[in-house]
Amino acid sequence: MSVVWVDASSGASGDMLLGALVDAGVPLSVIASAVDAVAPEPVDLAASQVTRGALAATRCHVSIADSVHHRTWTDVRALLTGADLDDAVRDLALRVFERLAEAEGAVHGISPESVHFHEVGGLDAIADVVGVCAGFVHLGSDEVVVSPIAVGSGSVRAAHGTLPVPPPAVARLLTGVPSYAGSPGHPAMEMCTPTGAALLTTLATRWGAQPPMTTTAIGVGAGGKDPEGWSNTLRILVGEAVGAGAESRHGGEVRADPAANAPATEIELVIEANIDDLEPRLIPGALDALLAAGAHDAWVTPILMKKGRPAYTLHALTRLDAAGAVRRVFFRETSTIGVREHEVVKHALPREMLTVSVDGHPIAVKAARLDDEVVNLQPEWDDVARVAAALDRPAIDVLAEAKAAALARPLVEPGCDDEGRT
Repeated sequence: MSVVWVDASSGASGDMLLGALVDAGVPLSVIASAVDAVAPEPVDLAASQVTRGALAATRCHVSIADSVHHRTWTDVRALLTGADLDDAVRDLALRVFERLAEAEGAVHGISPESVHFHEVGGLDAIADVVGVCAGFVHLGSDEVVVSPIAVGSGSVRAAHGTLPVPPPAVARLLTGVPSYAGSPGHPAMEMCTPTGAALLTTLATRWGAQPPMTTTAIGVGAGGKDPEGWSNTLRILVGEAVGAGAESRHGGEVRADPAANAPATEIELVIEANIDDLEPRLIPGALDALLAAGAHDAWVTPILMKKGRPAYTLHALTRLDAAGAVRRVFFRETSTIGVREHEVVKHALPREMLTVSVDGHPIAVKAARLDDEVVNLQPEWDDVARVAAALDRPAIDVLAEAKAAALARPLVEPGCDDEGRT
């Protein structure tokens, strides 16, 4: 599984992320072509090698002509929707700008649709957001793990006057995710911009220190300032996951890696819609289609709508990178014409698959661990039903026997095969 780790311990901004992506090997042409597809006015991108605090880094310069346009979220959404962009890039960029609009709107007490993006740079912000989204899509990583974000301290001048650091929009964007002022020795300055905060909170699939991984590329992006005694940079490490979250196969069975002994924390989406005019017999097929599109879970809740109409809420839990495909299922497989979504933090225990035998028939059993202790054993229901039909026995009896067999056998230690060999 491919993974990117973002080290935001010295802050984050759009240009720092652009520089890190280019430094890690993303062609500048990939970023520039995506920006050109959206930008309504000329935007020039250039990369150069600089030093920050005696460390080498790549600085990505975004050059635009003077513009008096302060576009609203509605304007930006129209630009993105009408642009000749890869669907994955468009989806990411729309979510980033929606997040920015909601945060700025809440801070200023206006609707997101009315937010003008002068605070986050107007055309600069379009280039930063679209370019970073194009760069991460080009990397094609399964996971983006982000460190706690350093936000800085002190105050900053903005269009609305002097603001405390972190600025209100950044504080709102980072609500619910790990952030801190910065390490001792960091200068009293703004270290995380609204654009940087919106990008990282949209891209992140989970938060934390560098995960176990084999690094294949490193990118260091430079910020515009070069304060004495401190490296104003953001790093990304690109590679393949090992340990927690990675899986290996032994004799056809999936085993969790030995380092996978603690819950994995991920940011995921719940997408849902209220439906009162769909033939009920179509609902099971819609659930199957949601799972096939990449949802981790899908379920239905009966509700009562206005005027006493019985209805259903269709829900799907999905990783961010599968959200576009899952949304399409809602619109193609159901009668809804609108969905809503919100982010949730998911804590998932590492698990491994065991195999037990009931009257000579194999049944897979999922074992979940917490700190190397098995805390849950569940036979796979499809296997239970298959064996029950083959033996002409009640499924409830086969289920109980499979679980008893799993409890009775010596459980495989993480990283060992069925005989306990490492």
